[in-house]
Amino acid sequence: MTAGLKTVIFLSFVLALGFLLVILSCALWSNWLPLVVAVTFLLAPLPNSICSRCAGADDYAPEYNSGYLDFGHFLTSIIVVSAFSLPLILAHTELIAPAACWMSMSGGALVYGTILVFSGVFAPPADDY
Repeated sequence: MTAGLKTVIFLSFVLALGFLLVILSCALWSNWLPLVVAVTFLLAPLPNSICSRCAGADDYAPEYNSGYLDFGHFLTSIIVVSAFSLPLILAHTELIAPAACWMSMSGGALVYGTILVFSGVFAPPADDY
């Protein structure tokens, strides 16, 4: 499947749906704490993208260095797990409604999934050495 205009339109629709769920989880119960989840899901891909720039063969070590990639995956997993657990903790302490928790988590998952699919579909081809 080639990445075309239909793919971009579909991904933008899913991203808008994810943000709609997160904003509705805040607006329906007049509590804006679940909005933090959207920020964490937007920040989650950053360690992977930054660390993938640092990984690879360089002038000093001809073999491929994947330590940077592993560290980026580790930081991303910490952010994603905390983004899923934060609404659960807020709902458990009754700071947000349980329905707002589930709406926030599902909206955040849609946002993060859209970012993953977009970066996977539109990623440049890997260089073969």
